Amino acid sequence: MSATLTPLKFQPPEVPEDGARAGYYALLARLFYSGPAAALLATIGGADEIASGAEQSALADAWNKLAAAARVMEAEAARREYDEILVGTGKAEVTPYASYYLADTGREKILARLRGELAGWGLARSGGAHEPEDHMAGLFDVMRHLISLGSEDAALQMQRGFFDRYIARSYPGFCSAISKSEKANFYKHVAHFAESFLAVETEALKVF
Repeated sequence: MSATLTPLKFQPPEVPEDGARAGYYALLARLFYSGPAAALLATIGGADEIASGAEQSALADAWNKLAAAARVMEAEAARREYDEILVGTGKAEVTPYASYYLADTGREKILARLRGELAGWGLARSGGAHEPEDHMAGLFDVMRHLISLGSEDAALQMQRGFFDRYIARSYPGFCSAISKSEKANFYKHVAHFAESFLAVETEALKVF
């Protein structure tokens, strides 16, 4: 998984087709892997706003607020906020690991199953990776990869299966925990955008 290496190419989310979907997953992977650099904040802040009456209005509203927040956020403050919420000293305030939200017990079994799936797809964790495979950033990067495989039925089934198993039931708790954090400023908007986008994905993947 390569959340730090994926080029970010995204467009306003009026109609999240495959190219845009992959871009949003890449963006979320990057933002949840570590705090944003100034260049990334500038890219997000420079994106076009979406009219409030556009289709997918909740997603458009979340995007516009994220872009507005990026325009006034300093990179150092955003990185500090990320560290305080998602890294912490000892135990993070908000855990970024999906298995925490998927089950109260048996989390190692979930992680083992995930590792097996990724290995089968040739996506086993590299030796230099430090985070477990169920880190939300890693899951979003896997979705980006699966989207890149195309839109044939088999590829779409892989997307839907992976999303249903690891993201659909973990993202609401994850995003909600960030939104409730008193330390969240910029990342409150990141969580809102993630939640809005993934809600759209949940419905879209049902029809594949």
